[in-house]
Amino acid sequence: MLDLSTWLNRFSAALDAAFGSRVWFVGLQGSYGRGEATDTSDIDVVVILDALSTDDIRAYGALLDTLPHRALICGFLSGKEELLHWDAADLFQFYHDTKPLKGSLDPLLKRLDQTAVERAIHTGVCNLYHACVHNMLHEKSGDILRSLYKSAVFTVQAVCFQQSGQYHAGRDALLSAAGEAERPILQTAYGLKDGVPVEFEAMSETLFRWAQRYVQQDGFRSNSAPPEGSPSS
Repeated sequence: MLDLSTWLNRFSAALDAAFGSRVWFVGLQGSYGRGEATDTSDIDVVVILDALSTDDIRAYGALLDTLPHRALICGFLSGKEELLHWDAADLFQFYHDTKPLKGSLDPLLKRLDQTAVERAIHTGVCNLYHACVHNMLHEKSGDILRSLYKSAVFTVQAVCFQQSGQYHAGRDALLSAAGEAERPILQTAYGLKDGVPVEFEAMSETLFRWAQRYVQQDGFRSNSAPPEGSPSS
């Protein structure tokens, strides 16, 4: 597995050389940000510039091409003003899942109110519902199902945050915090990530039913009971 500290030092030096004081924020997301990376994990770097032009996008791409492990590098590039005006439901996950390396995302906090969390949950389950139905009908893809369960973990994080006021990034902490309705979703998601074979029909039905209940509730409201028909109801 790559030496992350060495890689980040090289990345930071290249970023400073290319953009200097224009770099407003640098962060790390995903498995490396949570300390759960494997040999195949992506390097999810977040870079926010004072402003972003198409020339900057090309320059940043050229910078990445000079770095080792190029095939693993992904992440997020944006201008500051665009990020500050991003949809608050998306910013909830973005803020909590990003480990700061330079600068701070705290200016986003004023937008991350209870409504933003509710919208993050509602948008998440609606997207999962639609994508799960589409996959069951048309694609019938195990790879898509793995991706949907990966997305479901983020929605479960928002649910747990709403219930407890704490954000649980790591696998063990999230499993411990999750309620009975959410734990099977997490267990399947983590199993698929670890290489458990896809049981397409059963896993699709579990995800569909979980998303369906929340969609029927019109989102997960603060201090609400678990969805009707869930194991904990």
